[in-house]
Amino acid sequence: MTAIQQEIEQQLAEMDELFSGFYGWLAGQYDPVSGGFYYARSSFDMENFIPDIESTAQALTILQRSGLLEQLPPAVKSKLALFFQNKQDPASGYFYDENENMRKDEVMVMRALGYSTGSLRKLDSQPLYALPHNNHLRPDYLRSPESYVEWLKAVDLSNSWRGCDFMGTPNHHIAKFEEKERQAFVEAGARYFASIQDPQTGLWGEGNRYIRISGTFKLNAFYSTFGVPVPHVDRIYETIKQTLREDEASDMCWIRNPIDLLGTFRHELHISPQDLAEILSITVSNMRKLLRADGGFSREIHQSPPAPNVAQVKEGTVYSYMPVPVPIGLGKVEGDMNAGTQSLLIREYSYKLAGLEHRPLTAYTGTFLNQIQQRIK
Repeated sequence: MTAIQQEIEQQLAEMDELFSGFYGWLAGQYDPVSGGFYYARSSFDMENFIPDIESTAQALTILQRSGLLEQLPPAVKSKLALFFQNKQDPASGYFYDENENMRKDEVMVMRALGYSTGSLRKLDSQPLYALPHNNHLRPDYLRSPESYVEWLKAVDLSNSWRGCDFMGTPNHHIAKFEEKERQAFVEAGARYFASIQDPQTGLWGEGNRYIRISGTFKLNAFYSTFGVPVPHVDRIYETIKQTLREDEASDMCWIRNPIDLLGTFRHELHISPQDLAEILSITVSNMRKLLRADGGFSREIHQSPPAPNVAQVKEGTVYSYMPVPVPIGLGKVEGDMNAGTQSLLIREYSYKLAGLEHRPLTAYTGTFLNQIQQRIK
């Protein structure tokens, strides 16, 4: 083994050690009454609040990636399935949290639909009512490829992260179209996205470099969903390296999104062992800054954001579509579920980039099973 390979494996070992208290934290987020998982410790202190869809789905994803899903007590699995089923609106087929403002944020609504249906599949269960896309309804702006592009042009990209996320909301509709029609929409979308890509950086939209990388990560969902090659991957790679070296990653998303993109593009890029060792060193250092005393990770460097749909709207930007905050925590310096699920994704892609087998952290996962048994007694 070369010295640089040893350095890469040492960085991965240091990353693994960051999770020593994580599974105890995760078990502490479980609510045996509702069957869901809270976003953060402070969520327990919110008046008349129960676990939300997104946090519970993220917890389930963590359990699956950690090799814990099949080891869950049957009572916990059945209550998890019931949690999501109880969130479905029988009239519309969508899944909603109790906060009425959640219904006003289209990005959150579409995420909740994907989270809930995906979680029910993992639990070998299913929705109680027909899903929205089974009703063959589509937004008016998807009546033609031309109207779709006009809608895309109207999306404000002054904050790339939020804007690119919003531009991805039609993807699930387009994916349901018949092949010929779907292809026409995909080609129209791909032409438009190529026309607004920054030829120097390979990124989309505006904001600081981490915000633009995060927007590129969001827009990549279009390319991966429809099997379209991302233009200028080499330029995106160079921009990511420069950003990691020079800019502060003050948000767990800013740590995850570059690694996720590199993991996605790894077969198209030549990432030298020297570059990978540097990337992993920076990544581990950034993750350590967001590790909290409770064993979890915070989304932001100074706090866990109190709502999942407001972190993107900083810097005083104004949007054609402005989300209404949906609080799920109290914004304390604490671990939160969003950062937790992203930290495991960072670890997974880091191992893939190193060409090493990604295995669950069995040295630490037993803590979760022991504590969850205590919580359901």
